[in-house]
Amino acid sequence: MTKRKFFKDNAMGLPRKQFGQHWLRSEKALAKILKAAQLSPDDRVLEIGPGTGNLTKMLLPFVRSLTAVEIDRDLCEQLRRKFTQENFELIEGSILDVPLPEGVRKVVANIPYNITGPILTKLLGTIAAPVNQFDRIVLLVQKEIADRLVAKAGHKAYGALSVRVQYLAECQFICDVPAQAFYPPPKVNSAVVCLLPRSPVKPASDPEFLGKLIEMGFATRRKMLRNNLGSIIDRDRLVSLLEEMGINPQVRAEDLSVEEWVALSDAISLRGFHDDLHCRKI
Repeated sequence: MTKRKFFKDNAMGLPRKQFGQHWLRSEKALAKILKAAQLSPDDRVLEIGPGTGNLTKMLLPFVRSLTAVEIDRDLCEQLRRKFTQENFELIEGSILDVPLPEGVRKVVANIPYNITGPILTKLLGTIAAPVNQFDRIVLLVQKEIADRLVAKAGHKAYGALSVRVQYLAECQFICDVPAQAFYPPPKVNSAVVCLLPRSPVKPASDPEFLGKLIEMGFATRRKMLRNNLGSIIDRDRLVSLLEEMGINPQVRAEDLSVEEWVALSDAISLRGFHDDLHCRKI
């Protein structure tokens, strides 16, 4: 498809770098996103950054309502002209600034990569304050982020983001999406992931402390955990705790599973070693 034909077909303007806009034009990728969403006629869906409306067009026939949030004013004008269905609602603004629409249980979106972290927090909340609104979240994200979201302990992509999100949701990898599937092609490859929010498999006794512990544990990835956590627990005490849990004292943050992070957090909490942490800003 030529650049001229693409814009003629979509009747939209040029993508804007300031908003990180890249139009997904691969029918194959769009179909996989649609399949992963598992839509039903009663679904109320949120789409973030509809852009040219390629995904919007595919979602609308299958849902009870679709609420799209778009920050680009020019695109909003064109989207209102293009989609006049009663089940379509458009909110002009940033997803980070507008309230989450009530009654929406699913999110299906090709999100701006430059605000992926804040969007995940908006949709899932934090370990200490989960959002608990959505049943299914299907997102097209940067490939590197997708790998981190689904990575397991011991994998090089496994990090603080992996632990935080997997504490709040089951994370599934759907498919890779090459840069050539977009116009203009981004400098990175992409992937589709599906997040299924749920209650933690094993809730932490002190979720706020768990969140801070994970942040400290991954502060310097190549250091042993006993060094990264030295400011809240004596090294010898931590070594004893790890040995009690059957964990190698030389373990690094990326070697602990989500369940082991929860267990370690609870063990430190029960012994009162973390009391001063709540009083400090880290």
